[in-house]
Amino acid sequence: MNSPTTLSPTLRTLPVPDRWCVHSYYSLCPYAPDGSGRMLIAGADRKTGEGEVIVLSAEGEILDRFGRHPVTPSFWHTGFWQSWSPDARFVYFQSGNDLRPSTTRRELATGKEVVVPGDMEGLPPSGEPGFSCSHSLLYAAGYGHPEKLYRPELAIVPFQERQKHGISSIDFGPPSSSELVLSTEEILRNHPQRERILEEDQRIKERLGPEEGLTLMTYCVRWNRQGTRCLFFFGNHCVDPRREEPKITSVFTADRELKEINLAVDISFDRRGVHWAWQPDGERLIGYGPRPENPGKTALAEVRYDGSGYRLLSDHHSGGHPSVSPADDNLIVTDESYGDGGAVVFISRETGEIVHRVQLPKYRGEKEDPGRNPNRVCHHPVFSHDGSRILCNSLPASDAEMVELTL
Repeated sequence: MNSPTTLSPTLRTLPVPDRWCVHSYYSLCPYAPDGSGRMLIAGADRKTGEGEVIVLSAEGEILDRFGRHPVTPSFWHTGFWQSWSPDARFVYFQSGNDLRPSTTRRELATGKEVVVPGDMEGLPPSGEPGFSCSHSLLYAAGYGHPEKLYRPELAIVPFQERQKHGISSIDFGPPSSSELVLSTEEILRNHPQRERILEEDQRIKERLGPEEGLTLMTYCVRWNRQGTRCLFFFGNHCVDPRREEPKITSVFTADRELKEINLAVDISFDRRGVHWAWQPDGERLIGYGPRPENPGKTALAEVRYDGSGYRLLSDHHSGGHPSVSPADDNLIVTDESYGDGGAVVFISRETGEIVHRVQLPKYRGEKEDPGRNPNRVCHHPVFSHDGSRILCNSLPASDAEMVELTL
């Protein structure tokens, strides 16, 4: 690969006619693991409000499309969380809705499908079973809503029944199954800041009523590329400002069996940070974390899975979606708002400086609309398995489309 100082990526667009398209997420590789160059995306028909999973060839041609069903607000951010099995034989995707979530496994050669309850955000690279956290709690807390309104009626399980929600294991069998394996209550019980969190929980009860409390949840399971470890978030990710809850966000890591659990980085209360995911070595995380001298300010940082070795990598502080090239440990990519839209940004780990910027359209209108909607995208740049390409979301007109950067 070119060194960051001589970086000159080429760009091509991959539009799908009459479809508003995104790939899943920056921490989930959309390229087939068999080296074929196939890409997995999702596309929505804005006229009907339905979406589908689409398999593109390396040249951008449509090879397959399936799983058509109504979209929910989360679609405009992450599609149907479509992902590959390790042998590229199956594709997994979210197929239910917020109140009745399900994940479908489809065998590409035969079209045979298995549907299991649960919101799996990508299959582990090591294969089944997968892990699931409830999307309904995120949206009930206010996530995705323009005004962050608290809507407890959207929660499948009430927030305060913490022993009934958390991380579930999803197995496609036979027989298929979905089982809660680590509850939010268990995580809270062993949290290093448990006493302080419970004090804040009691304050909410005293102010809003004994049936209330902090809107704590477990969410956003993200796997390393080896499938040996995952990270997950714990806290109150998005809070209706009228509730006056303090910010609580902790990033934990765990092994495949959820037995070795570590607090990697805590960005609660007066500490700030966002968008933590794995680096290619499967040992380190990268994200935007608190500056040691001023925890209320953020910068691009890294930390080992066990919470050791925290350090800043760059002064860049967009709060975008950073990841490291699997072919060049010195090359970091992230995204940001820039000018009248957005940009994909390349940063040198060695110097911490921006070495290249690619401007891309990010939203429609004079400014970026809040909430999850078809008038905005996050670029979510994600490296291919060999690090030679990066797939990004863009919004050049009424329909979002893929942009691929070749390094």
